[in-house]
Amino acid sequence: MQNNKKLVALIIFINLFTFNALSQDKNIDQIIAVIGDNIILKSDIEGLYLQNQAQGITSEGDMKCEVLEDLLVEKLLIAEAQLDTNIIVTPSQINQQLDARIDYFLQHLGSQDAVEKYFNKTINTLKSELREVIENEILSSQMRNKIIENAKATPSEVRYFYRNLPDSEKSQIAEQYEYAQITILPRIDEKEENRIKDELRQIKNRVESGENFTMFAVLYSEGPSASSGGDLGYFARTEMDPAFSQAAFNLKPGQISNVVKSEFGYHLIQMIDRNDNKVRCRHVIMKPKVDAEVKEKALAAMDSLITDIRSGKISFAEAARHVSHDKDSRNSGGLVVNPQTMSSRFEANTLPPDVSKVLTKLNINEVSDPFLSINEKQREEIKVVKLLNKIDRHTANLSEDYPLISNMFLQKKQTEIIQKWVAERQAKTYIRIDPTYQNCDFRFENWIK
Repeated sequence: MQNNKKLVALIIFINLFTFNALSQDKNIDQIIAVIGDNIILKSDIEGLYLQNQAQGITSEGDMKCEVLEDLLVEKLLIAEAQLDTNIIVTPSQINQQLDARIDYFLQHLGSQDAVEKYFNKTINTLKSELREVIENEILSSQMRNKIIENAKATPSEVRYFYRNLPDSEKSQIAEQYEYAQITILPRIDEKEENRIKDELRQIKNRVESGENFTMFAVLYSEGPSASSGGDLGYFARTEMDPAFSQAAFNLKPGQISNVVKSEFGYHLIQMIDRNDNKVRCRHVIMKPKVDAEVKEKALAAMDSLITDIRSGKISFAEAARHVSHDKDSRNSGGLVVNPQTMSSRFEANTLPPDVSKVLTKLNINEVSDPFLSINEKQREEIKVVKLLNKIDRHTANLSEDYPLISNMFLQKKQTEIIQKWVAERQAKTYIRIDPTYQNCDFRFENWIK
């Protein structure tokens, strides 16, 4: 026992000596904090600060103070995680997050050169440094999840929480809508598809004869990337339509694909660069147009179907199951689920604009007339909607908003558990913070001893 005390004292002495000596030398990376037998360097804080800015993360407070505290908590969590044999970080987990992080930097800053200039290091050096950062983030996240895994929100706890919640802290819920839909994709004529493919083949021939691919993308492409010459940036195989990815990943830099059909239209793809398991391409996309006569026939068929629904010959739900082309809603009788919340409720500003314009004018159980809409794949479709329910703007209450209130309580409970855990570890851990950071407004108390 006496030997253990001497060992601890020696570690503290060494940390103090190192802390003071290196802090005074401006040419050596400054130690900002010592926590147990770990240190946090000024370069650690500066690096994460730059990453946050590159990812568009903002703060109303002092972001460098927040970065320091995140690192302090992370060191505590990692120390505990390393003692837990059930917590494992695999190379594939690290690689997946590393690719996503680098891709975000490339998209946000515009190019590899811009990323390297911003961080003042090569992409390979940045990746090497990020690998350990990401591994630590995964370790600490798994440890945090384990600490709070038994936190539950029982109905009685949620009711007690709500009754004691000040009115000023009760959420205001905007007007919400629940609806069902039936959609039909009008058939595209084969002649139209052949016309598009012929145009793309002509463009390929002209580019291979020396003309500029970027110019054709700006002039003819029907996608959002047209304004940037069709440049899609770096993407992984799983991020694009399967047919598009297969063609893109088979190309060599500078090579142009044959015409490729995806769920979004027809493409010509030119490889720009390959980076590990990602590629950077530009493309020209053209979308076949539905013939006006075909569109009119589809509208007439939908009009007839709506007449039968309104007269009671068939229910809206049954019609959706048998007729609708929307695979996500047809099996549930046309009920649409909000992909952001996995709830059937939508605020007006989260609805597709063309749906919002029609739906917000309906009465409950009223069925709209057919209207033209553009789906998520940018294809024209004919749609009809039924307003199932309308929830007026209100203060969150247990009868209508129990999931929301339950989640609020659970988050509060989890935060309290983490706070208690951190406080216990702080009391048992040697911590020293450089004076330049001792005036930070930390979320957790007791960092300064």
